[in-house]
Amino acid sequence: MIKQLAALTALIPAMLSPTIGVAAAHSAPHATSAVVTLTYDASGAGQWADPIKQAVQNWNAAVHNVHLEPASSGASADYVYTATSGWPQTTLGPIFPGGSGEVQLGQQAVDEGYDTTRIAAHETGHILGLPDDYSGPCSELMSGHGPGTSCTNAKPNAAEAAQVDKNYAAGGPAVRPHRHQVVIDIWSNRVPAGAH
Repeated sequence: MIKQLAALTALIPAMLSPTIGVAAAHSAPHATSAVVTLTYDASGAGQWADPIKQAVQNWNAAVHNVHLEPASSGASADYVYTATSGWPQTTLGPIFPGGSGEVQLGQQAVDEGYDTTRIAAHETGHILGLPDDYSGPCSELMSGHGPGTSCTNAKPNAAEAAQVDKNYAAGGPAVRPHRHQVVIDIWSNRVPAGAH
């Protein structure tokens, strides 16, 4: 009988106060929103394996709505990392499961003196749908080569992480973009002849 009274005592205020039920209903979607898992293949990335691993860890620590992980053996990946001799270039996302993105990690940027982990994290940012902002500060990952070779920050800032979370909110948009745009990042501190 005492247990029944205790249960009834707890139930009556909840029944009389509709705002309790409303508050609980509004907070539930945040706790149950689906996380998009993107898989990648770094088997063709050679010496970039460690920078890729750190870049992926940095992104996974910063965002909540998307998670990056290596594709299981024999499985098709949503995007691929490869080592090249040219400049870094990437498919501009956001890439979603079943996608076909590519990150080419170019040796020319390393030869110019840029940090490999920053390059890998920056190019991964393109996969997640972020454009370049070369005029940004070193604390902005998507500023890329803008701050110069002394900048080794390989972590997205709060605004960049928030934009990626928005790109992948509630499992992503109902109509997913089918972009095939490639972003070529020339990580060079040299100004081409004739440029002003």
